[in-house]
Amino acid sequence: MTAPLSSGTASAPAAAKPRKKSKLKWYLIGATVLLVLLVTAVIIKKRGETNGISVTTEKAVVKTIVQTVTATGKVQPEVEVKISPEVFGEITALPYREGATVKKGDVIVRIKSDFYQAQVDQQTAAVAAARSGAVNSLVQLMKAEADLKKYQDLFDRKLVSDFDYLSFKTAYDGAKANRESALAQVDEAEGILKQAKDSLSKTDIYSPMDGTVSSRSSEVGERVQASTSFAGTEIMRVADLSKMEVRVKVNENDIVNVKVGDPVKISIDAYPDRKFNGAVREIAASADNNGGSGSGSSGQASGSVSDQVTNFIVKIRVADKDLMLRPGMSATADIETQTVKDVVAIPIQSVTVRAEGGLTADELEKKKAKEAHERSGNDLDVASEKDAARRDREKLQRIAFVRDGNKVKAVKVETGIADNSVIEVKSGVKAGDEVVAGTYAAISRLLKDGSAIKVEKPKPETPEAK
Repeated sequence: MTAPLSSGTASAPAAAKPRKKSKLKWYLIGATVLLVLLVTAVIIKKRGETNGISVTTEKAVVKTIVQTVTATGKVQPEVEVKISPEVFGEITALPYREGATVKKGDVIVRIKSDFYQAQVDQQTAAVAAARSGAVNSLVQLMKAEADLKKYQDLFDRKLVSDFDYLSFKTAYDGAKANRESALAQVDEAEGILKQAKDSLSKTDIYSPMDGTVSSRSSEVGERVQASTSFAGTEIMRVADLSKMEVRVKVNENDIVNVKVGDPVKISIDAYPDRKFNGAVREIAASADNNGGSGSGSSGQASGSVSDQVTNFIVKIRVADKDLMLRPGMSATADIETQTVKDVVAIPIQSVTVRAEGGLTADELEKKKAKEAHERSGNDLDVASEKDAARRDREKLQRIAFVRDGNKVKAVKVETGIADNSVIEVKSGVKAGDEVVAGTYAAISRLLKDGSAIKVEKPKPETPEAK
């Protein structure tokens, strides 16, 4: 009887084990379903959040727009004269230091004159000798003339032979030629004497103007070269510091907008808290290969060509006279080339260029290339279509995206001038319209006519940005 009981007791636990496994299986299935539901909910939520292209918008406003061309350069005097000697020699006197004020006619450089004084003395003696020779030639001419006159009478009466008469006639002609030669020698000697005196007078150099010695590059005792046959030694510069200008380099793309008389706002590094007023005084007529910054003193309109970028020198007169500006100071000029008042303005980045149908230039090029490839498959045709798409600018148009609820509408706009932040809109957008102002990727590539958008709030300015 005991054996069956023990057998029944052992079978009870064995029957309970499948129930535990079954519950564990249902727990795992339920957890998996719950996880799938959670993941699905997150995906749906994210899709809901990303429904539409994220953009920022701004409203079109009415304002005054000033178009400017910004360029950098140096402060220079309007008039600055390089002082170079016309004779060579040793400097014996330099009465004025750099920064000294000089008057027109003041002796500012003196060159040793011994050599030139000796030349004057030598040529004075040569003139005296030439004049003596001229007197002697006159005496000989008078004698020959008297002899010829005497024998002329005899020859007329047939009392002398033709040979004798011809001898006296020849002697007279020779004496006359000698007289003319002697007079020419006198003129030559006097000319050389005048030149020697002129060289002697140039050993003293006088200030050509009232002004200030803006630089001095030589000292007493140095030998200098003359500027008669080649570039002479620059001894100093004299400038009128009461009339200053800023010489800036303007790119060839901007120079067409600059005109003589345009108002200019000037920032000078030495006076960071002040803006100076000015006006365009002179514009370079052409660009050259000097590569300079326009700081020369010749006053010649010139430009510079460097690294494939062509620049033109623009001279800007500084109107403010109440403080000292020194040659060489760095300056930035904002040239106001055009001003329009009370016009509709939108952010400059809101305007983009698209082809007909809203395609970007790159998309148009790819479309043309794809069509050529499908049409012929010839690489030359594909390349030709790409080049044609690049050149075909008539199909490109300026557009802006105007908000229409949760979508945008691509509007063709006619634009005018622009400043650093906004651009004039002549047609297509009216004051109060909300236009897409960012991001750059959305405006230039992502947005199409009718695209759904999600407007983000602009980030608040930080105290540092303010």
